Amino acid sequence: MFTEETKQWAREVLEKMDHKLSESAERLGNKVPYIPDEETGKYEVDMVAKEAVWWTNGFWAGIMWQMYHATEKELYKKTAEANEERMDAAFDIYTGLHHDVGFMWLHLSVANYRLTGNERSKARGLHAAHLLAGRYNPRGKFIRSWNRDRSGWVIIDSMLNIPLLYWARDTIEDPRFGYVAEDHADKVMKDIVRPDGSVNHIGVFDPTNGDLLETPAGQGYASGSSWSRGQSWALYGFALSYLHTGKKEYLDTAKKVAHYFISEVSKTGWIPLVDFRAPKEPVMWDTSAGMCAACGLLEIAKHVDEYERDLYVEAAVNILRATEEKYAIYETERDGLIDMQTADYHSEHWTHMPIIYGDYYFVEAILRLLDKDFLIW
Repeated sequence: MFTEETKQWAREVLEKMDHKLSESAERLGNKVPYIPDEETGKYEVDMVAKEAVWWTNGFWAGIMWQMYHATEKELYKKTAEANEERMDAAFDIYTGLHHDVGFMWLHLSVANYRLTGNERSKARGLHAAHLLAGRYNPRGKFIRSWNRDRSGWVIIDSMLNIPLLYWARDTIEDPRFGYVAEDHADKVMKDIVRPDGSVNHIGVFDPTNGDLLETPAGQGYASGSSWSRGQSWALYGFALSYLHTGKKEYLDTAKKVAHYFISEVSKTGWIPLVDFRAPKEPVMWDTSAGMCAACGLLEIAKHVDEYERDLYVEAAVNILRATEEKYAIYETERDGLIDMQTADYHSEHWTHMPIIYGDYYFVEAILRLLDKDFLIW
């Protein structure tokens, strides 16, 4: 599926990543990073100590497990296990957890269980899955995303959390988890994905009957705009829902979103803008959207025939190579792997910098090109 030139490039990237990540893992020990300090360029904050329930706290362990699978280096396994144990603190806090328990414990515990069969990790993953299933609204047929006074809110990020439910369904042979996941995917497909393949970030539903009330801007430019990372959440999320269910409408939805994403990112040298429908100025980039989309495109390529496959593979490789050439960080003096990630269009912080989730998707995509990745989702 991949040319020898692409695989040789990916092998060279893996060697550089391995050197960088080994150094970082050795230095960080059991600390959980998020973003580097703006002044020092280093990971200074341990997110478990600062905010154990923070939604990105599984991604570093995800990187470690992917690298352990690819290299068999015990350092990566040891680091991921240490992260997982410390994150029991988030279960203890409980009230700060929401739908992102999927992002968190897929990388922390499900990955461990898949690779090692660790029974304690299996229990942690199932604990998280029950928390996620418990957010299901049976009248609206959706999983509530956030807490506080937002009982009807669903965000597109949810599509990459529900694979936790598919895993639980298969692990304990309980179809309830799959029903919840599919109901939610159906709701998102109907009311959050638009007919042209663009995606709302947020759908606010009436929690008593599931009627769509509004679609606020969220982390994009405005309501009706097209936040690029939201596009990538949908692209990869629906591809994964197809993988776990075989429902053709999920693959068709993933392809529809993918075609829209490819058409937009190809206009800007394969580096995505933060929002595809924002004003021309200021120019704002989000490489994390490209990294997640690349993983989704490679997933779609696994499920289509040879006449379609090249479209998705070539787009993924174009995104990865353009991003790596311009924004990869291999020097050990700076932490992070991929620069120019942006969390939120309107935020004064977390703009044009390395962020842990974009780094994770970069690692996963590179390893997939070499058939060295494994399914965390």
